[in-house]
Amino acid sequence: MRRYETFVILDPDLSVEQRLPVIERVKDILSQMGGFLIRIDEWGSRKLAYPIAKKERGYYVRFDFGGTGQLVNEMERFFRIDERVLKHMSVLLDPNPNIEQIKEEMAKAEAEAQKPAETTPAEIAPAENASAAPAEAPTAAEPQPTASAEIQKEA
Repeated sequence: MRRYETFVILDPDLSVEQRLPVIERVKDILSQMGGFLIRIDEWGSRKLAYPIAKKERGYYVRFDFGGTGQLVNEMERFFRIDERVLKHMSVLLDPNPNIEQIKEEMAKAEAEAQKPAETTPAEIAPAENASAAPAEAPTAAEPQPTASAEIQKEA
């Protein structure tokens, strides 16, 4: 099993409901062909380097996954057939990945995503103190001479 990443540029005019089936289909292909999904990064709509199918923008999605060459071939076949996909590119990241280590990293990332944002009183206290007015208001002292003022005195 190898580790791959596939970039897909989808039609930017698609709504979320129209984009979701493409992503779900990729997930189905991965599970059917014995691969596993590590991560999906939706980069969103971005300007293309050059127009593709008379489109100036594209919706970028990155799939990081583990699988075989047959899996990649099936995914690319799907991308060539589907009209919603403007471009796609698959890259071999690692020919011999440590699958157990990858799965541990995935579990840690998922645990961090599930963990609610906790704030402690120590984290809140400095913010409250920063907004409070100081005990002694600074008095209007004589202005300190600046470098330009010293130069003018010498001249």
